[in-house]
Amino acid sequence: MESKFNDDVIGRARVKDTPELEAYYKELETLGAGALWTVANDIEPWEPRTSSVPMLWKYENLRELVLKSSELVTPEQAGRRVVYLVNDKRKDVSAAVGWLYTGIQVTRPGESTSAHRHKASALRFIMEGQGGYTVVDGNKITFEVNDFVITPNSTWHEHGVAADGKTCIWQDGLDIPLVNALEANDYAVYDGKQELKYPVNFSPLTYGGSGLLPADKIWDKPYSPLFKYSWKNVYPSLLEAAQVNDGSPYDGILMHYSNPVTGGHVMQTMGASMQLLRAGEHTKAHQHTGSFVYQCAKGKGYSVINGKRYDWKERDIFCVPSWAVHEHVNLSETEDACLFSFNDLPVIESLGLYQERAYEENGGFQIIQS
Repeated sequence: MESKFNDDVIGRARVKDTPELEAYYKELETLGAGALWTVANDIEPWEPRTSSVPMLWKYENLRELVLKSSELVTPEQAGRRVVYLVNDKRKDVSAAVGWLYTGIQVTRPGESTSAHRHKASALRFIMEGQGGYTVVDGNKITFEVNDFVITPNSTWHEHGVAADGKTCIWQDGLDIPLVNALEANDYAVYDGKQELKYPVNFSPLTYGGSGLLPADKIWDKPYSPLFKYSWKNVYPSLLEAAQVNDGSPYDGILMHYSNPVTGGHVMQTMGASMQLLRAGEHTKAHQHTGSFVYQCAKGKGYSVINGKRYDWKERDIFCVPSWAVHEHVNLSETEDACLFSFNDLPVIESLGLYQERAYEENGGFQIIQS
């Protein structure tokens, strides 16, 4: 979208180049320095500015190639067998949007990855399959389609599928680009398989009760003790909320996955949400800071991002860059639609950088560009 601001005002850099100034700049450059006014307007924009572009990744186009990767390389060879999704403007940092990474991982029955850990936080959203599991710091957790799973910063984790299961595919989300930008990432491989320290599904069975916390447990880590958020609990909660709430005019019925101990985000650097769009719902447009990666968990529809329409259906993935104007539409007149998303809001909010603005033109709806 075109800028509506003019830099030719007092308070902005308005210096005109002269031969004398150009010679001065070159002299500064030899000393590893520069004049702020030559870059000030660029590094201090009038509004938040993203280096990413909106993108849509169609699952029907990617699925066969994801499965083909399981014929070409093994988990042992690849470490993690993933087809990653990269933004056209973020290829230099392997990001899907902003400083967020995402990819699609496949694991066959009987396969498992080696245990590892890294400073980057990670999450999974299960797309298809049966018999899949993850082991996080000695907690073995089984998962099903549309379950949301976290593997927080520096936890040992590994994934696999039971021998009698079905090939599992899930979306990975990590803050690798952010942690690398901060020059703070690391990686370690566990020697062998993790020892299971707890009964299977100890974490969700202990901490998954809505509004309930175990009185005999103390949790002092900075991330959620609930490593799996089950779709069988999440979807009914959305339906119940929709019975008595109008929801957000911009997001429909929006529910955040939360740390049951604090009520805050599930991890220090990434948050996640599930939203329900009622049959035929068309949300109003708005914009906010923070980068978002979406996956359609149920239904079909489209989103308008910066004036362009992106059609999605189940398992399609799309991104909304920071400060991009966006709205969502459920195309079904009889069925609801659900969108999973993950984001960098924990970082944005903790640094005091969150801002939001409603789109006020055209009654709150964007005109779609042809």
